[in-house]
Amino acid sequence: MVRYEGSCFTAGEDRLAVEEPLEIRLNDAPMAITMRTPGHDTELAAGFCLTEGVVREPDEIESITPCGEAKFGNVILVRLGDTAMTRRARQIESARRETYLSSSCGLCGKQTLDRIAQDVPPIAGKFTVTRATLDGLPGVMRKAQATFEQTGGLHAAGLFTPEGVLRVVREDVGRHNAVDKVIGWAVLLGALPIDPGVLLVSGRASFEIMQKAAMAGVAMVCAVSAPSSLAVDFAKKMDMTLVGFLRPGRMNIYHDPGRIKT
Repeated sequence: MVRYEGSCFTAGEDRLAVEEPLEIRLNDAPMAITMRTPGHDTELAAGFCLTEGVVREPDEIESITPCGEAKFGNVILVRLGDTAMTRRARQIESARRETYLSSSCGLCGKQTLDRIAQDVPPIAGKFTVTRATLDGLPGVMRKAQATFEQTGGLHAAGLFTPEGVLRVVREDVGRHNAVDKVIGWAVLLGALPIDPGVLLVSGRASFEIMQKAAMAGVAMVCAVSAPSSLAVDFAKKMDMTLVGFLRPGRMNIYHDPGRIKT
């Protein structure tokens, strides 16, 4: 690596964020492959299963273990009970009958949004957060991002209490993976729904992130960048508080300012 600063350059080394594939197998059958930063893989698998609707309760997961036969150790095995597997079979059959096309996230239109919302458990979130508390969340999460400090190349997701106490933070090359790791942490603890709770993401707030948060019962999502239009639509549909461009001294509240005290 050669680093240029002004008119000078020096040869040296740089720390890079690790990106590797992880295959998630469901009862020995391949389910998904995701590019992720290694670490907290059981949380990632647990969170993925919940946010994708494969499981609805933590106790539907019988076990999550690394595959000892995988050459590179990038396979993780999730074992589910009969109820969850029956639901999964119906999901697969439904997916074969339905096709959704979009230039962005693969989902579009009010009909699709209504169909997805029907699969999300009711969200409570009867709590409030002060604006001063929200102001401080990005700084708290930033200090907890150990790998980002070394590489500058990872997204992060953090789960906070309404008082601004950081419960857990996870980093990953993928925004969605970081969120799944946080939610998976709660799944493995049997701590669902996550209520009260505030989810902060280091990038933008996409529809997928809002959907994942809703599946875990999170009523407030904050992002340091912009939300997408479908993320705002979903927040309105599910009555979730959505905050974007969260920076010290400023924020945009796109839906339900009632959970934020001035």
